[in-house]
Amino acid sequence: MNIGIIGAGAIANFLLQTINQPQRQENLRIKSVFVRNKEKYQLLESAYGVKLFTNLDDFLQSEIDIVVEAANIEAVKTLLPTVIKQKDTVLISIGAFADKLLLTEISKLLNEFQHTIYLPSGALGGLDLLQNANTLGSVATVSLTTRKPASSLIEESMEEAVVIFEGKAEDAIKQFPKNMNVAIILALASLGIEKTKVCLIADPHIDKNIHHVEVTGDFGEASITITNNPLPENPKTSYLAAMSILGTLERINRKVKIGG
Repeated sequence: MNIGIIGAGAIANFLLQTINQPQRQENLRIKSVFVRNKEKYQLLESAYGVKLFTNLDDFLQSEIDIVVEAANIEAVKTLLPTVIKQKDTVLISIGAFADKLLLTEISKLLNEFQHTIYLPSGALGGLDLLQNANTLGSVATVSLTTRKPASSLIEESMEEAVVIFEGKAEDAIKQFPKNMNVAIILALASLGIEKTKVCLIADPHIDKNIHHVEVTGDFGEASITITNNPLPENPKTSYLAAMSILGTLERINRKVKIGG
């Protein structure tokens, strides 16, 4: 499967380093990268054997089977409606779907053009359990408590942990667009952005992100805690989030599907 990536940041570089290494056995290969500034990222071509594009139509018509968005929410809003008319897409900046009008537009385009969007679980786990538990619409409550190093959220120094947001997932992503993608994927897998509860804590005593999910429903109860190491190349990016994209691509390409 030939892959095209939108963006050239930390996650894109992780995928390039992992997928395009000579010894990799999976039937995956990144062929094209869409960037705004070709000159800035020119070295990627020789380092990873890819071709850079600054024109979206040329990028989509290149030798690729699927697109991975590895940019940001604004790129999703601007580019995704065009991309999914031509290609299946793996979406990283899931927070864009907090915009209900965009989600409605994309849903219509997916039905019209018969393409698929894959949403990796990112820094979370247990989404298969959550979706299965809600098959009959019987999940009652879903909540997410996220603790992050205080320095990643606020500038001033602090001695104790402080709750800096408590409310709906819909509002969490509006106030913290770079920190709350996890809230949106959780909401989309369950009760929606208005009914999924979120608490965000700035903690000066930790150096990793900690996500705690609690679910109740007719199935019973579930409690899941994930402590994420940062991506070695970029401490602002979750290692698990980067790996979830790679895992999603590998599962798409396999004949035996596990879970779900």
